[in-house]
Amino acid sequence: CVGTDSHTTMLNGLGIVGWGVGGIEAEAAMLGQPISMLIPQVIGFKLHGKLRTGVTATDLVLTITQMLRKKGVVGKFVEFFGQGVAELSLADRATIANMAPEYGATIGVFPVDDKTLDYLNLTGRTKNTELVKKYYQEQGMWFDPSATPTFTDSLDLDLDTVEPSLAGPSRPQDRVTLKNVKTEFASNLPKLLEQMKDPAAKPGATAKIAVDGVDANLEHGSVVIAAITSCTNTSNPAGLMTAGLLAKKAVEKGLSTKPWVKTSLAPGSKVVTDYLTESGLMKPLEALKFYLVGYGCTTCIGNAGPLIDAVSK
Repeated sequence: CVGTDSHTTMLNGLGIVGWGVGGIEAEAAMLGQPISMLIPQVIGFKLHGKLRTGVTATDLVLTITQMLRKKGVVGKFVEFFGQGVAELSLADRATIANMAPEYGATIGVFPVDDKTLDYLNLTGRTKNTELVKKYYQEQGMWFDPSATPTFTDSLDLDLDTVEPSLAGPSRPQDRVTLKNVKTEFASNLPKLLEQMKDPAAKPGATAKIAVDGVDANLEHGSVVIAAITSCTNTSNPAGLMTAGLLAKKAVEKGLSTKPWVKTSLAPGSKVVTDYLTESGLMKPLEALKFYLVGYGCTTCIGNAGPLIDAVSK
């Protein structure tokens, strides 16, 4: 399958080979022209163990992206295998597959197993499930956690070693563990300021502002924008439900967002607002000013609109 979005690779989580192509290639395909390519190298990525409680698919995908960028997989296929695959939900697999453009591979594909069939049943394709299972078993392609296929090269990751992480300071592959964010920011700040070539951009610079009658003293590292946007994170229901539960507990403890922080909620699908509303988690998100602004990519590609005026000044 080829699509016209870079994150078409999300379907690799189902075991479907496919990726995003350019408009000219897509138009040619619609007119019946074949898409030609060289047979790629296939890099195996063995997963074993299990994610610890509190570690999310986002933490996992940032770790995998960092490893694959270091390995160098541009123009190659990546195939995930091993016992650890069985421990991942389909949504977690899709989150990893979704990041193929970030780690540089053409695809990051998962095997077909019972979780694939669960998805077919969940989406009303029940008449096909038995046929799919029999076909993949006959082809020798049904997932076997103990199998080690032959690959060009391979990597290995123990899921138990994955830590809570953030992307940064500027690229997803520059992963920073949550516990080291403060020290990493301090060490990267001088380089960032140097790149600005602005004599006023000094390490200790501050700016006093007032927003909605509240005075603030902003400095390097102050948070001024917080968005839940249509990216790898919000393709994962567990991640969004976690955000909603976190918001609920914050509201219960009387916490609120600072008035100088621009907040927004822009998931990739209307299904997200349905399950957040039905679970009672939309109200606490709105109480923290994470109101729905639309569906699609926003902050991650610069479509957030302007910051609060006082902050911009």
